[in-house]
Amino acid sequence: MMNQLKTVLLMSVLSVILLAIGLLIGGKTGLTIALVFAIIINFLTYWFSAKIALFIYGAKEADKKKYSRLYESVKGVAFKFGIPTPKVYIISKEYANAFATGRGPKNSYVAFTDGILKLLTEDELKGVIAHELSHIKNRDVLIATIAAVIASAISYIATIGRFGLIFGGNRDENNGNIIGMLLLLLLIPFIAMIIQLAISRNREYLADATGARTLRESKGLANALLKLENADKSGFRGNSAGASLFIVNPLSGQAFINLLSTHPPLKYRVEKLNSMKLN
Repeated sequence: MMNQLKTVLLMSVLSVILLAIGLLIGGKTGLTIALVFAIIINFLTYWFSAKIALFIYGAKEADKKKYSRLYESVKGVAFKFGIPTPKVYIISKEYANAFATGRGPKNSYVAFTDGILKLLTEDELKGVIAHELSHIKNRDVLIATIAAVIASAISYIATIGRFGLIFGGNRDENNGNIIGMLLLLLLIPFIAMIIQLAISRNREYLADATGARTLRESKGLANALLKLENADKSGFRGNSAGASLFIVNPLSGQAFINLLSTHPPLKYRVEKLNSMKLN
């Protein structure tokens, strides 16, 4: 419940920032443009983000005969969650990772790399499946996508505002105000990005907890996370925009400040899982 409330609060703050920056730059007209801009992008993202994500990472629908055990595991965990079985996809790469995408339980996909299927035991893989299906049940993919779109819209509008101030008229008369506004328009997108990433980290904690409670077992996922964190990620080809989809940060080899990471520190996730009382 606390994680859900945090998400609602952070999303509300993002939305207020978006509307405020539109009002600041263009008055009521700017506010309207910001709102319409966000609605259009959210609509397009809602319908097409899943297919785009699967395409970007080269995911192909899994052969039901070749991956029969994986299909059965996904089906069994989906039954425990009380949701339709998502479509199962395979990424033919040796790095170990997995992600879920889709608009919600009735339109969902879960993708696994060949590497993760080779690396994990059956119980560990089931923990990963439960984590990913938690994202689907909680509609985390949609929430994270909307947060990213709002943050991007804020950045876009702030950029327009900065160009308007730099190349607009009366710079000499209002030099002090212009400098202050420029600093504000530089700071606001950074704050929006921090909030967006906080939402992503919050949903990871929630997915860990939801998966463990549904299976009534947390050790499998905790052990899987440790293995995945230590696994070779050199084969990953992607960018930071898609990193939040995966169960562990595929770019974690890079030096991230915690506030700028899409995922919580692994040690905290494992500690929370190991401390859960499920009986």
